Amino acid sequence: MTSTSAWTSQELDRIEHAEELEIASLRRGGELGSRRTIWMVRVGEGIYVRSVNGPGSDWYRGTRARQEGRIRAGGVEKDVTIIDADDEVNDAVDTAYRTKYGHYAAYIVKAITSAEASSTTMRLEPR
Repeated sequence: MTSTSAWTSQELDRIEHAEELEIASLRRGGELGSRRTIWMVRVGEGIYVRSVNGPGSDWYRGTRARQEGRIRAGGVEKDVTIIDADDEVNDAVDTAYRTKYGHYAAYIVKAITSAEASSTTMRLEPR
């Protein structure tokens, strides 16, 4: 699992330790959509996000147009490219979600690690 990430180690640490991440997708016309607050995890040198409601959620569908956006977490604000993650990373991402958010109700963690949510796993790369 190699990554060509351009995150600095400080950015990775700050984002990883934030409880939530705000994401806004870049629309076809180039303007940012509305921000959504979501959970994120770090696996290695990558930052990963998922749609807890699967591919039907509005914010996830919004990422499909340009696969670019802006994130804010842990005092870091960056323009990002939103890359569909390879299936091979899903087990590690599941483990990271369970570890980071395990203090929440089991049904919530089960939802973010479900097959439906896993199908939306995306890696955020700074641009």
